[in-house]
Amino acid sequence: MAASWLRPWHPAPRQAPALLCLAPAGAGCGQYRPWQDLFGDDVSVIGVALPGRESRWSDPMPGTLDEAVRQIAAEADALLAPGQPWTVFGESFGGLLGFEVVRRLAADHGRLPEALVVAACRAPHRWVGAGNGLLAADDELEKLLAARDLDPELLDAETRELMLETLRADVELSLTYRHPGRVVLPVPVEAWGGRDDTTVTAAHLAEWADYADDFRRREFPGGHYFCAERTDDITALLRLLAEEGDRHAR
Repeated sequence: MAASWLRPWHPAPRQAPALLCLAPAGAGCGQYRPWQDLFGDDVSVIGVALPGRESRWSDPMPGTLDEAVRQIAAEADALLAPGQPWTVFGESFGGLLGFEVVRRLAADHGRLPEALVVAACRAPHRWVGAGNGLLAADDELEKLLAARDLDPELLDAETRELMLETLRADVELSLTYRHPGRVVLPVPVEAWGGRDDTTVTAAHLAEWADYADDFRRREFPGGHYFCAERTDDITALLRLLAEEGDRHAR
């Protein structure tokens, strides 16, 4: 039996507005598990579990990003109840995946979310070939890992190598991405960024406006991983988006 791509943490995941969460490259969806406690029963948090990490260490990565997106979208369609409002939140690489999952669910299953929220994520056309520089030298991956400000006591040599391996696999997956050309999503798109982020700047975020008629950019204190530093602010805004979608669905 194939391993599941989705991790619903709500006791009744089909009875509340859903929030589909996609983590940055090299990370696992378990980082969103505490959000369910913050939302209580009001929002159903669903993590997207990629292979090669957490409970899926031994699962192989699909050959292409499109294949991963198709599997995620198919599972999401099966999990979500008819008419259940849902929102997509993706950080960095997770934002690109989220964008493609929204497109796939609309095309294959006729489902549209209340909104797509991308955090610290460049617009889709910027991802084409972007990972080549990271794979050219391990020290570039090391820099990306170091930017997360992880506790060095938790990073022994073996753990560090496993994390680099996961990060490398995600970058390789991103290199299979094929940009679809001009796409305007028929849903609101919000692009969130850290004020001090030099990797994904305000100008990069603004390019998401080309992918939506209804676009908004928000800025937060912090750098590339501002979401981990501003959890209360992030979840408060996501709660508002989920509640707004719930009102529309009634």
